[in-house]
Amino acid sequence: LENPRHAMPAWINLLPGVNMPETIVIRSGVAGTKTVSEAGELTISLPFNYDYDTFPSEIGLFFTASFAQVAPFGTVSWLTPDGREIRLREGRLGTERFVVSGDARLRSRLRASPEIGLFSAPSTDAAATPQLQRGNYELRIVGHLFEADSDLDVTMVVYGRVHGLAGTDHMRRDLAVALLWGTPIALIFGLAAAVVIAGTQFTLGAISAYYGGKTDGTVQFFTRVNMVVPFLPILMMVAIFWSRSIWAILAVVIAVSLMGGGVLLYRSMFLQAKEAPYIEAARAYGAKNRRVVFRYLMPRVLPVLIPGFVTAIPSFVFLEATLAILGLGDPSLPTWGKVLADSGMGALLHGHYYWVLQPAILLMFTGFAFALVGFALDRIFNPRLRSL
Repeated sequence: LENPRHAMPAWINLLPGVNMPETIVIRSGVAGTKTVSEAGELTISLPFNYDYDTFPSEIGLFFTASFAQVAPFGTVSWLTPDGREIRLREGRLGTERFVVSGDARLRSRLRASPEIGLFSAPSTDAAATPQLQRGNYELRIVGHLFEADSDLDVTMVVYGRVHGLAGTDHMRRDLAVALLWGTPIALIFGLAAAVVIAGTQFTLGAISAYYGGKTDGTVQFFTRVNMVVPFLPILMMVAIFWSRSIWAILAVVIAVSLMGGGVLLYRSMFLQAKEAPYIEAARAYGAKNRRVVFRYLMPRVLPVLIPGFVTAIPSFVFLEATLAILGLGDPSLPTWGKVLADSGMGALLHGHYYWVLQPAILLMFTGFAFALVGFALDRIFNPRLRSL
């Protein structure tokens, strides 16, 4: 609850001429002063300096009271740099959260939102635009403890407009946590799908090309049927009617893609390698078909597989993000797609561009990085491309 809502990344303040407020948290037992007399008179002072260019987004007070029967009583006041004292609240103070920005009576007295009125310079013109007043502020609580063992602590949070490396969302969640957690999830999803699918298609293409006949016909039939099956609608139905778990989606993605178009691509390569002289030599000295396929035929074409599955990883990362944006992602895991889905259209309409741009940039960077690695590996394993 100490994070602000819709806060931009803190590095915005590194730009010239930008001085957005950061969140100020002051606790009575740490930065503030607290005195209790023998008669039970309580005084808490929470001073702080406000030297930013814009008003804060919210103000909140968190009270923690310990008592047996009678709660502490106190008056909560706000002291401004010019010496004014504004009473915020008076009464029993229990363990509770007091949202100063949401106090309707205080808003009516200040004729402005409390987070603006409490930080504004005094003005006689009610229609004038509030002017920010920088300087030393203080939250003061004067009260009484009615029991010997009772106590009262308070934490004041002046919510800023910037926070952390990536900002926050509408639920005060730090987006940096979601983006960092989403990185290994996206890479594991893409890597697992690409490795299993590419390896299986590679093996099926070798078997289909070498054995031919009914085996080849069966593999080609199922491959062509699989190529016309709508892929994304199947995943949407699985997410709606069965499970939205990212691992269940991964299993379905692998199962549906095993007989994809890659089988025909690898089959055409194996048909050429099958006619090589060393394959005929292996048959001549009595090597079994399985040994010929796995020891002689597949290693010949293996260099083509590696660049292919590296460049396929981003496509599965984008697939997971697509499902999350459609509202069919795993609700228990923070992923890049889920961050985009939570932003919706409201983030752009209200100017929260950072919320959309950061996961989108990570997705684009992932695709670009794996594409470069794949092209580099292709040049290494394909001698014809080295001169390009």
